[in-house]
Amino acid sequence: MKVLLINGSPRKEGNTHIALSEVAGALRAGGAETEIVPIGTKAIQGCIACNRCAELGRCVFDDGPYRTIREKLAAADGIVVGSPVYYAGPNGSLCALLDRLFYSSSRLLRHKPAAAVVVCRRGGASAAFDRLNKYFTINDMPVVPSQYWNSVHGRLPGEAALDAEGLQTMRTLGRNMVWMLKNLKNGGEPAPEREEAVRTSFIR
Repeated sequence: MKVLLINGSPRKEGNTHIALSEVAGALRAGGAETEIVPIGTKAIQGCIACNRCAELGRCVFDDGPYRTIREKLAAADGIVVGSPVYYAGPNGSLCALLDRLFYSSSRLLRHKPAAAVVVCRRGGASAAFDRLNKYFTINDMPVVPSQYWNSVHGRLPGEAALDAEGLQTMRTLGRNMVWMLKNLKNGGEPAPEREEAVRTSFIR
């Protein structure tokens, strides 16, 4: 079992990293391999709706963060996406990357358990958490639960390590993901076949 944890913070070892590390520790204790991959600090191109990915099999913008994470997704059995909270939402660079990944690489993600983790100073965590979960629920990905919404509090460097309840929520999340992965591998039914997509809009 391999779980990819994406650190959507520009601070490689900041509070989001602390939260993801707590999840990773519980995953490893349950027998899973883990890797935390930061998206970095460089500007990330957003989706331009060119639909070239349908022709190429990947996003037309084959930049470093996209390429690295896409390759790791292929080998991952589960995914955890972490982000700091900016104005009650996830980091914009992370969303730009996820828009492209989920649109161009859905076949690498379908039916893989997933979870979101958010870190905030005080408020906006539930809105950011909800935004990230929408990437999973549109792509047939089972969302892994925990004992509370997956948020940790902290503003200054290292403060997330002081949020005892938040860190416990992270550990519970990790244990639940291992449980889900093992059940899917050892005793689960085959994934259901997808119907042919029906695409409608409100003008027809």
